[in-house]
Amino acid sequence: MTAFELAVQDPQGLAVAARVRPDRIELCSALSTGGVTPSAGLVEAAVATGVPVHALIRPREGGFTHSADETALILADVRHALRLGAAGVVIGGLVEGSVDGELVRRVRELAGDAEVTFHRAFDQAADLDAALDALIESGATRVLTSGGRPSASEALDVFPRLVERAAGRIQVMAGAGVTSANAAAIAATGVDAVHASAKRTVTATLAVSLGSAAAAGESSYTTADEAEAAALRELLGVAL
Repeated sequence: MTAFELAVQDPQGLAVAARVRPDRIELCSALSTGGVTPSAGLVEAAVATGVPVHALIRPREGGFTHSADETALILADVRHALRLGAAGVVIGGLVEGSVDGELVRRVRELAGDAEVTFHRAFDQAADLDAALDALIESGATRVLTSGGRPSASEALDVFPRLVERAAGRIQVMAGAGVTSANAAAIAATGVDAVHASAKRTVTATLAVSLGSAAAAGESSYTTADEAEAAALRELLGVAL
């Protein structure tokens, strides 16, 4: 069985997760930017669904090289998410194009028995094999990756290599552009899990601009689609 992780960013997505019951939720805000740290209230609501919650801890959008102040914030948010009941955290960082192993080790120490996932900062690394080795050495539970490609469906040749190199020492989870149309082929590569947002688009109208990414006029955002999430769960054999 290939595990199914559903990316959720809002209460509507949590309601879908509560009914569909994926193996776990990756919880974030601003998914369109790759995700940033969710609010305490959203973490509490997610934990209340009874589905294991893995909180994304990312202090801002953009790249993955963090200042000392940003690292301190990541560590503080890891503590808060775990205190609120998260079963795991999702973090990532790079130093000169390589995995920030010191960050992973510090989070691993804070996490205790909770799981630590390294997010798609991995796909920005200069050498994926070396990055995987660094994550194994640092004690990460799993890595979320598109195999260094724009989408997981373009990395069907990469995943078997990563799985073989991992050799059970770290879980490889495929993500980016996963849908019910391609999930079976991605799972067949031997990855431990797939990660998907199962999204649908909701449109609205803004009377005035709210910022550079929210111009006046028709606006849109995404949320989880229950039918798509259920189709993914069925394809991947998630046990209820």
